[in-house]
Amino acid sequence: MSAQVNLFQLQDLDDRGKTRNLADRDLGAMRAVADWIGIFVTRPHPGLGRAGPVCPFVPRALEYGTLWLAAETSAGRNPADVAPLVCNYRDLLCSAQPREGEAAAYKAIVVVFSDLPVDHAGDWFANAQLQEFKRSSYAEQGVVIGEFYEGNDGSAIRNPDFKPFRAPAPFLLMRRAVISDWMFFLDNDDWFNLWARRFGEAAVATIAERLRRTNWRHVES
Repeated sequence: MSAQVNLFQLQDLDDRGKTRNLADRDLGAMRAVADWIGIFVTRPHPGLGRAGPVCPFVPRALEYGTLWLAAETSAGRNPADVAPLVCNYRDLLCSAQPREGEAAAYKAIVVVFSDLPVDHAGDWFANAQLQEFKRSSYAEQGVVIGEFYEGNDGSAIRNPDFKPFRAPAPFLLMRRAVISDWMFFLDNDDWFNLWARRFGEAAVATIAERLRRTNWRHVES
């Protein structure tokens, strides 16, 4: 897969036979992100407010060998060009093997923008075309797309002071939608409704199961 479409698994980045055609800048940026995944994303952190790794999705993707990295550049592109570029990777994610079984739910592609200045990343990723593309990708293909960069102020669900979306190089992560995404969408009616429509009866059962763990009967309405 990686040899055909220029996608790399984390271990590929140390294989000069596989990376010899990469520019040093691209390889360096991907290695920085790969190191960050290994020492931060896949490990517990006291700021999370819960047990387990920062992102429970990533360790399983690494276990299944279904997480890939790619390098792109921002030079010569306008922010409006990002959505068509990412569209190719989204379609690749959807068509990549495996397409069935548990492993298929853990496919992910990290698109690293190796030359994107840190102080421009927020505005670059915030453009309207990309934001609408993110919405349609979730609604129609069941693909979540999120942006990571040094100044990202997005916070952890249980701790507003913990910022897990700050990364050493700007990148977009795309992965398959999972039913636990409701926790990220709960405060946004539009996205929560998209989640509910995607998972249907399973969404109702998920919320009911979570409510049964609470003391909602004793909370004033």
